[in-house]
Amino acid sequence: MSVKRKALAAAAAAALLAGAVAAGPGIAAPARATPTTAPAAAAVPANDWLHTEGNKIVDEAGNEVWLTGTNWFGFNASERVFHGLWSGNITQITKSMADRGINIVRVPVSTQLLLEWKAGTFGPVNVNTYANPELAGKNGLQVFDYWLQLCEQYGLKVMLDVHSAEADNSGHIHPMWYKGTITTEHFYQAWEWVTARYLTNDTIVAMDLKNEPHGTPNQPPRAKWDNSTDQDNWKHVAETAARRILAINPNLLILVEGIEVYPREGESWSSPNTDPDLSPNYYYNWWGGNLRGVRTLPVNLGAHQDQLVYSPHDYGPLVFEQPWFQKEFDKTSLTNDVWRPNWFFIHENDTAPLLIGEWGGRLGQDARQDKWMTALRDLIVEHGLHQAFWVLNPNSGDTGGLLLDDWKTWDEQKYALLKPALWQHNNKFVGLDHAVRLGGAASTTGISLAERYANGGGGDTVAPTAPGQPTVSGITATGASLAWAAASDNVGVTSYDVLRATGTGAATVVGTVTGTSYTATGLTANTSYTFSVRARDAAGNVSAPSPGRTFTTLDGGGGDAGCTATYRVTTSWSGGYQAEVAVKNTGTSATRNWTVTWTSPSGTSIGSLWSGRHTVSGSTVTVRNEAWNGALPPNGTTAFGFTANGPDTVPGDISCAASS
Repeated sequence: MSVKRKALAAAAAAALLAGAVAAGPGIAAPARATPTTAPAAAAVPANDWLHTEGNKIVDEAGNEVWLTGTNWFGFNASERVFHGLWSGNITQITKSMADRGINIVRVPVSTQLLLEWKAGTFGPVNVNTYANPELAGKNGLQVFDYWLQLCEQYGLKVMLDVHSAEADNSGHIHPMWYKGTITTEHFYQAWEWVTARYLTNDTIVAMDLKNEPHGTPNQPPRAKWDNSTDQDNWKHVAETAARRILAINPNLLILVEGIEVYPREGESWSSPNTDPDLSPNYYYNWWGGNLRGVRTLPVNLGAHQDQLVYSPHDYGPLVFEQPWFQKEFDKTSLTNDVWRPNWFFIHENDTAPLLIGEWGGRLGQDARQDKWMTALRDLIVEHGLHQAFWVLNPNSGDTGGLLLDDWKTWDEQKYALLKPALWQHNNKFVGLDHAVRLGGAASTTGISLAERYANGGGGDTVAPTAPGQPTVSGITATGASLAWAAASDNVGVTSYDVLRATGTGAATVVGTVTGTSYTATGLTANTSYTFSVRARDAAGNVSAPSPGRTFTTLDGGGGDAGCTATYRVTTSWSGGYQAEVAVKNTGTSATRNWTVTWTSPSGTSIGSLWSGRHTVSGSTVTVRNEAWNGALPPNGTTAFGFTANGPDTVPGDISCAASS
């Protein structure tokens, strides 16, 4: 671990905690209790702080972890305490989460509540002390501290989430982090205070800065994402809040959610908010779910960049009838049309980890809802995305909860859908505490991190080999077909990421497939593209990318066009040769132009070429017709020739594409 992780800013914390003295009788800044130990394991970190490596979250020893949790709301609302304590027992509810594989709980709070706690202002809390005798006489902060001790006892970790500015059951509807007398500076100060108060308690491992910043330009105030320091720029506010938190405790994971809209290409934040069905100026998504700005304007945490996690939200049609639910959809179309452009690219491009902070809903009421939830669950499992299911509470009007109305019985149908997305190893749930089993010392359903990684049991850490260089065929003005040789893996390859670069730009993931072929669509005519692929296995290990294949799309046009290219060596000499390539129109209409592509054999290079125009990119040779020989009638032929240096080897992957 780096020195910065160990060198906590004690002086800053002490100054901020000065306000905690007024927190009321008997309330001291809590320290983590000594946990019950699990079976001994080698190289167990002394604490449970987490950080990031690429798109993974790891512990201090570098072991990969999987945050799989749920939400329990109430502290954010006017009751200022967990909902359900009016009938359910806090200990039983907490233990049942751990027993069933929840390893982290996202706890919504409000800025107003944190400021009240800081000032020592406590109102009555809605707790049934007959059902919760252990909470008798406790105010809201004391209830929270008691619950943290339960989490330590049962191996649970906690993520705090500022859900709203004001303590209001509908506070999340307000789009911004400031409201009324709650300013942006209050927002920062509240985060600083709670960070300092729990500085040494590694039960709280993550801070979700603000739930669902949103809004549209015609409905101010609205959250935007750019490089300004404007009051409504969420990116700037998130960076500022994160840096102030990390100056106190550099070990905390910082979660940054998205916004609602983002300007389309050629538009700006001053563009009008036109009807998205008629003349869209913005990309729309769920509140908090639009992270398109990360592609060009990522959050910058400076020296603490390895604490950053992006956290989108996603829901189904029972929450809102988004346009993508009003047509046929499946996991592939949702990935391509919604998830990848809005946030999944962050994971695919290894930019940072993703934790889907809210997803969930009712089952059995709408087949589309069930299809969406299953598809997102499968994406989470396939790629090891971190997640917090919405929600534990049965009183969530939009979604229902994992618990039924008695706050004891679990919705088994919903839990069965969620269970594959909970971290499991050898049929046991895995917690995020190194010393305490998930479920407690005597748990038979859970294990600790030390047990998970004992005796080198780190699982599969071997990445697949790089796939073969793609071959290309069927090039048109807007697409092409790719194929490649399979990668190998010590366990097994599960999928391939397809990466695309335009010109000299950086490569980004444009598709994920389980086979060894891919059809590229939506390309621009007369444009150079380079495609490569990389392999993934079930453990999330990723191979190096394959060598790239570069080609240029055709000029455009229509009709049923096709062609073949036949390569033959006409003469050779020491150190070189001459070859001819015959091009034949195999379509049913005349061609306007054609393109031939091949991989130059090792040790060869083109000297001169006639009856065509050629370009070379790496080992890829592309030849396009001259103005006078691009038009070929059906079954018509033409040819081009060239001289080359090197051995007279015929390439094995020559391809031809034509347009009419």
